[in-house]
Amino acid sequence: MAIVEEGAAGSARRWTGIDLTEIEVLESVRSHGRVWEDLAAQYGVTNPDPPWKIDLEATCDMLAGDSCVKPYDQVEARSCALPSLERRAEEDELSEMLYEDVPFPERQLLALAHSLIKRGLIDEAELASRLEEVGKRLKSV
Repeated sequence: MAIVEEGAAGSARRWTGIDLTEIEVLESVRSHGRVWEDLAAQYGVTNPDPPWKIDLEATCDMLAGDSCVKPYDQVEARSCALPSLERRAEEDELSEMLYEDVPFPERQLLALAHSLIKRGLIDEAELASRLEEVGKRLKSV
C-alpha cells in the first residue's frame, strides 16, 4: 500500500511505495484477459483507443480530486482518495514489476485496480464478482 506520511502541520507528504503482492483476480485478468488491440482487430474496429479509456481517465481524475491542479506539497492530507502523483508513481512501479507484459492502456487499468484494492478502496471479492457478472452478460449476447 502507498504510505503517506504527515508532518507536524499535516502537510508534509511523501509517497513511499506500494505493496507489490499479486492480486488473484488481477492475475487472472492479466493472464486470461483479451487486450483491446486483439478485440479491435477481431471485430474490425479501427479506433486505437478502447471505448472504456475515457472512463478510466475520468476515474483517475475523480480519485485524484484537487491533486490534479495543485502542487503536490499543497494537497491537503486525505483530501482525495488517490493523489495523482502517487497513482502515477504506483502505476510506474506496478508496470515495471508486475504488469510489464500487459500493453497500455490495459496495464494502466490493472495498476489502478491494484492500487485501489491495496488501499482498501475496492474489495477484491466484489471486483471478481462484478467481472464474472460482466463476462456472463457479454457471453449471452
